[in-house]
Amino acid sequence: MTLTPELLLAAYASGVFPMAESRDDPDVFWVDPQFRGVIPLHSFRISRSLAKTLRRTPFQITLNTAFEHVVTGCADRPETWINDTIFGLYRALHASGDAHAIEVWDGPDLVGGVYGVTIGGAFFGESMFSRRRDASKIALAYLVDHLNRCGFVLFDTQFITDHLASLGAIEIPRKAYHSALSKALLVDANFQNITPITDAYALLQRNAQTS
Repeated sequence: MTLTPELLLAAYASGVFPMAESRDDPDVFWVDPQFRGVIPLHSFRISRSLAKTLRRTPFQITLNTAFEHVVTGCADRPETWINDTIFGLYRALHASGDAHAIEVWDGPDLVGGVYGVTIGGAFFGESMFSRRRDASKIALAYLVDHLNRCGFVLFDTQFITDHLASLGAIEIPRKAYHSALSKALLVDANFQNITPITDAYALLQRNAQTS
């Protein structure tokens, strides 16, 4: 079966996502974990240590200005599931307005970012990377705020790691995930409908107001 962007979107909508064994493996397989990682959007809290970093580090935040570079940054590690096929599919989904990235810059240097796919009110987080301390956490904090402001109700992280758990991610059973996904697909959310907050103090103020 030939993988297409349309097939990939249909797979996400049915609760599965693609992976490859390695960068050089041309094959792609589908994954539907028994337990799914999610970040509860309305209970996300910026930690004191991350708030300190936000206040003292003059990073610049953008949305969808360097999507392919973010994917490249996520794949730039000894072991990755992002092969050429998967990279090409996400490139196509970005071109059609179905995949997005938040980028973190230190002057002219891209130092962190996160990207994923959107359908309805669901954001399917794919990967994130960091070339400066806490840059991926900062990208995630801006992303969660943006998703809330745009009306998203589900942030799927696929699996859970210690890093994601420290940011508030939890695991839910497959059945609960599929139920949440079914509801999220009915929500009319638009990732590009609202200009993202890019100021650290405004982000921290909004986070405090929802605490």
